[in-house]
This record gives sequence, C-alpha cells and structure tokens, in this order.
Amino acid sequence: MKKVLILLILLAGFSRLHAEIPERPVPPKLVNDFAGILDQSETNNLETKLVQFARETSTQIVVVTVPDLEGYDAADYAFRLGEKWGVGQQGKDNGLVILVKPKTGNEQGRIFIATGYGLEGVLPDAVVNGTIIDNEIIPYFKQNNYYQGLESGINVIMDITKGEYTAEYYQENYTKKGSGIPMIIILIFFFIILPILRGRKRRFYSPGKNLPFWLALGMLSGNHLHGGSFGNFSSGRGSFGGGGFGGFGGGSFGGGGAGGSW
Repeated sequence: MKKVLILLILLAGFSRLHAEIPERPVPPKLVNDFAGILDQSETNNLETKLVQFARETSTQIVVVTVPDLEGYDAADYAFRLGEKWGVGQQGKDNGLVILVKPKTGNEQGRIFIATGYGLEGVLPDAVVNGTIIDNEIIPYFKQNNYYQGLESGINVIMDITKGEYTAEYYQENYTKKGSGIPMIIILIFFFIILPILRGRKRRFYSPGKNLPFWLALGMLSGNHLHGGSFGNFSSGRGSFGGGGFGGFGGGSFGGGGAGGSW
C-alpha cells in the first residue's frame, strides 16, 4: 500500500512539474501571445504577415509566448508544441515554431526556434542561433521591445526560406562585427549628405545614376537583406489583407532549431 501511495505522489509531482502543452487555438492562429507581451495592433500585424506568408509559400511560422515553461526545457517545449499542433504541411514538414518566455523578475528570458524536418537544411541551427537570434531578436528583447525583435527575426527567416538569399550568405554578411545598416548609413553620408554640405547643387540623388554600380548594388542588397529595418521594403508590414489563418497541416519536427537567453 505504501509503495502505491509513493508512486501516486511521484506521478502527481511529475504531472505538476511538466504541465500540459497548450491545446491548438480555436479558431487557429499563428500568433499566440499567452504571456501578454504584445498589444493588439502588434499581434494583428504579425498575424497578417504570417498568414500571407503561409498562403504564398505554404510554410507556417507560429509565434507562441508563454509566461512559464512549466518545468520543460525551452527546446522540448517548442518541439512538443509543434508536433501537438501539427505546424507545417504534412509531407513537407515546413513548420517553424518561435517560442518566447519573457524575462520576469530574476528569471532569464528564453527563446527557442524549432524547425520542421523540411526546413532544417534551409535554416541550419548555427545560423538560427548565432545570427538570427543573437543579432536580430535578443538585442530588442533586452530593451523589452518584443514586437520589434520578433518582426526583425521573422523578416530574415522569411527571406531565407523564400530563397531571397541563403542562410550562409546572411551569416557571412551580417555578423555582430559588421551589420549592413551602419554601412548603408556611412555610404549615404559620404556620397549624398557630404556632397550637399560641400555645396554641390544636386537636388535629387539616384543610386543608379550618381553612385558606381557596385556601390548602388551593395546598398540595395544590404537594405533588402534586413527585410524591413530600413524602409520596410520586404516586410510588407500592414499591407496584407483578406481572411484569416485556415489551420495547421500536420507537420512534424525532428529536433532542428536553436535557442538563446537574455
């Protein structure tokens, strides 16, 4: 009898340690802010962006914020949630889960990006962790700007998965030591602002006409790479319309992804 009682106590303790992963939202949504770190307009903007992306590519990116990991490791939580919800398309396994547990009190904030089988080759773990999370997301999260961090990271993920550029190209050109944005600012200063200050009477400046071809190309590619951080050219923020998210497709996850903390 005592053994049965001890077993029941242990099982009860284990169930409290590992609470149930949340059920799929009804109606289905791609942005699920259970931690309440986004306002309504931010949630709507991200939802619209991700719904449009899913329609264009069939790749499903899900954002889930939780106030507590309930005893799970962030990676385990993200994988279990992706499997339980069936994020991505069955057979393609092209789902991606961005899990965020915000920083509260003395507890560190946690983020994990879990990639489905079909995206592991497109988004290598090293790129997700060493560049997208560290460069695009966590710097904003440290400022409690969760929306900008999510948008910045999502823009890059979208561009890579759409084939705008490869993960390796992004990793080589946008590291902590050299971001494309400062270089653009420097180029604009030297080739546009400085000539004006020197008294050149040019009223309009076109990169294609007034700059060398290689320099104009570098500016345009740098602007494009950051997907919305300089003019929102590739993010299309707020420009998508019509309908909501139709539902998850039954994708699977195989352990690919990476995380970070702040």
